[in-house]
Amino acid sequence: MLKQYENYLTKLFLKNISVILVVFIFLSFFLNIFEEIKYFENKENELYYPIILTILNIPSIIFEILPFIFLLGVMFFFISLYENDEIELLRSNGINNTKITMIISIVSLITGIVIIIVYYSFSANLKSLYLNIKYKYSDAGDHLAVVNEGGLWIKEMNKEGNKIFIVNAQLYKVDSLEELKIIELDKNYKLINTIVSEEANIKTKNWVLKNVKIYEDKKKLREFKDYRYLSSFNSEIISNLYSNLNSLNILQLIKLKDNYKSIGYSATEVKLHLNKIYSIPFYLTLTTIIGALLMFKLDFIKSKFFLIVIGVLVSVMFYYINYFLILFGKNETLPVEAAVWLPQLLIFLICLLGLTKINET
Repeated sequence: MLKQYENYLTKLFLKNISVILVVFIFLSFFLNIFEEIKYFENKENELYYPIILTILNIPSIIFEILPFIFLLGVMFFFISLYENDEIELLRSNGINNTKITMIISIVSLITGIVIIIVYYSFSANLKSLYLNIKYKYSDAGDHLAVVNEGGLWIKEMNKEGNKIFIVNAQLYKVDSLEELKIIELDKNYKLINTIVSEEANIKTKNWVLKNVKIYEDKKKLREFKDYRYLSSFNSEIISNLYSNLNSLNILQLIKLKDNYKSIGYSATEVKLHLNKIYSIPFYLTLTTIIGALLMFKLDFIKSKFFLIVIGVLVSVMFYYINYFLILFGKNETLPVEAAVWLPQLLIFLICLLGLTKINET
């Protein structure tokens, strides 16, 4: 059984986190809905579409700003303790700053684990639904590209809309596809011909295919040393197939990483995203400790506004430390694990230093 004070501090901490969370949900809604209204302004659709899309997108936005939410939650938690003189009551009963910090840190760690196991999958599924709905109304609605166990697959139509092309490549390298097959169909999905190529340069949308064989009715028809194929995709577009990795849950991300490796494509961004997800419980815990250290050291500041400003500044500082190191990871200047976990290690060392002197306040 939790001791009475532990139970009280846990509930108070979660209450403040919840209040901050609700505030940011409403802020995200009002900030995002204008973007969705603008997106649909020239499209024929029901008026409720922007509202639905905004609601679907909010969980993903909230996931990205969780450390900031927790930092503010910690600060308001301590403001509540100080305003009601409960901090002195706790200290007079032998509950020092370390104990208070450890209680809310453990709560943050457990909450973080629940978030990556339950909440992230929920958020990813809603984000996927959000993107699928927007895709139907985008100008690229007739085009599709995916990576799976069979390699890279692209479905597209020509400008006239009377031909469908199914493209499959076993290997993807920078600006090129290898072991390429293009199946040309009419609008009724009747086979016209099959184009087989050893390699294709896809730097532009006007692909240059090498050593091409064109088959019709399974019989070899023509051979070309060079052949041009006009696509809706180029290497840059294909590289961004899953630029929004928030729409994939952890199992899908692991599968995508393996699929990328199978076609020779770099899985660096997927590995970065996975490590960022895995680090969330530790990041939230460290953010909680930082927030507690700040509040114990800044207890002389009575203005909530200045405390919030300090919280925002600290959040921005940690964000940019993470951002720049992750850029090094994307460029493969640093290993993926180092790019994600070095900022956590830095914050951990700061926390250790602060915790050794936390009871001196």
